[in-house]
Amino acid sequence: MSLFRTAALLLCAALAGNAAAAPPMHRIASVELPGQPLASFDIGAVAGGVYALADRSNAGVDLIDAATLRDLGRIGGFAGKRPAHRGGPNGVTFVGTRQVWAGDGDSSVKIADVASRRIVASVSTGGQRRVDELTNDVSDHLVIAANNADRPPFVTLISTRAPYAVLGRISLPRASHGLEQPLWDPRSGRVYLAIPELDGVAARGGIAVIDPRTSRLLRVWPLARCMPAGLALGPGARLLVGCSDDAVAAGFGAQSLVVDTADGRVVKRFAQVGGSDEVGYDRRLHAFVLAAAANPGGPVLGVIAAHPLRWLGNVHSGADAHSVAADARSGRVFVPVAAGDRDCPRGCVEVFAH
Repeated sequence: MSLFRTAALLLCAALAGNAAAAPPMHRIASVELPGQPLASFDIGAVAGGVYALADRSNAGVDLIDAATLRDLGRIGGFAGKRPAHRGGPNGVTFVGTRQVWAGDGDSSVKIADVASRRIVASVSTGGQRRVDELTNDVSDHLVIAANNADRPPFVTLISTRAPYAVLGRISLPRASHGLEQPLWDPRSGRVYLAIPELDGVAARGGIAVIDPRTSRLLRVWPLARCMPAGLALGPGARLLVGCSDDAVAAGFGAQSLVVDTADGRVVKRFAQVGGSDEVGYDRRLHAFVLAAAANPGGPVLGVIAAHPLRWLGNVHSGADAHSVAADARSGRVFVPVAAGDRDCPRGCVEVFAH
């Protein structure tokens, strides 16, 4: 082999190695929000080119234009930062592009108009503590809301058509450490619900499978040593499960799982990223994104390719960065960071692109 060809091959190998080591995303902007520093926040969501964030520090839902990153204002009227699971807003979901629904601390779901930034209705779930996370069942015109802090915890099925009647309620007495993210699956029509702990055993959690049309719990898929929090659907009947910060604190190790929605079987484990709360699916990148605030070594935005399933890398995020939302239109991923972070002293929403 000639010296020229040898050198060329070595150069190609070096370039390939550098490409493989390149981060899957990079931060392109940081958006600072008006009002009090962003010390307490929860779930984010994107629809119709608008990013919405549950901002407990300012007792409202912040709206940001996903393309221009312009602040669109705040929907006020929520409980704000309060103790004993009575704060809000918490979970956030869009119904169409004109309404934002958010769980509040008084066991209600607030319904707001995006254009006017006003609350147009409030639906009580009948609990004693906050409504946490939500999912929108588009086919059956339902929002499924989780009361994670009540005893026992329960989910409420609410019509998305005025006057927004409560159509069902499912109690989950085996859920001994609350509830996490519900997620509607348009392919099966089922709702999946992350249950961190079953029957008082920290190492035993699961995914509840719910039929929203009959308001019935069908089964619970067991998951060991995960304490699941975030859920995201990808292609090929694959469900990403973000194992939580509680799992890391319990000594189970950081990991993320991919589950087959046909039978609940774990098809892949990723030890490279874990300690996540909210997770999502980025249709532009064809990858899962994970807000891994408790990942060993510090908070990261984890990225896992959906097909074939493989870990692409972790990108440094910031303090308490447990919330993530991907916008299919702009290809941007939004990760809020708490006040006190080195890069965002007052707190901000970090924006990533690939």
